[in-house]
Amino acid sequence: MPSDDITTQLHQLGFRVSLAALRSFFEHATHTRLGPVETCEKLVEMERREREGRNLTARTRLATLGKFTTLDRFDWNHPRSIDRKLYEHLHTTLDFIERGDNVLLRGPSGVGKTTLAQNLGLAALTRGYSVRFSSLAALLTCFGANHCPRSNAACATDISRQGS
Repeated sequence: MPSDDITTQLHQLGFRVSLAALRSFFEHATHTRLGPVETCEKLVEMERREREGRNLTARTRLATLGKFTTLDRFDWNHPRSIDRKLYEHLHTTLDFIERGDNVLLRGPSGVGKTTLAQNLGLAALTRGYSVRFSSLAALLTCFGANHCPRSNAACATDISRQGS
C-alpha cells in the first residue's frame, strides 16, 4: 500500500501522530478524494492536536496535579458554602492570573477545596500557563525550620522553578 511508505516517512520526519491514525487518514483522503491542499491542512491539524495533547500531558505531570475529579463529576450539592458562580467565573476566565491575584480556598476537610484547586490548575495549563500544584501541608513541611536545611527563600525558589 503506497500510504504505508508515506506514513513511515512522516514518522521519520518527526510526525507524532500514530501510524494507525495516519493510515486511517490516508484511506479516508483517498476514498473521499481530498485535494492536496486539503490533505496537507488536515495532516497539519492532526499533528498540531497530537503535539498539543502530548505537551499538555507532560505539563500536567510536571505540575504535580495528581489524580482528581473533574468538574463535570464534582458534587456541587455537598459543599453548600462554595460560591459556585464565583468559582465558575474564576475557572472560565482565569482573570485572577493576569491580575496577579491569588485564590484561597478554605473550609473544613472534605468539602472539595483540593479538587477545585486542581481543576483551576488544569484550566490554567490548558490555556498555556505554567502551574505547580502543592498542598499547604507540603509547603509548610518545606518551610518548617526542622525540615528545610536551607532558607525559606531557597525553598520557595525551588518550588516555583519546579513549575517552569
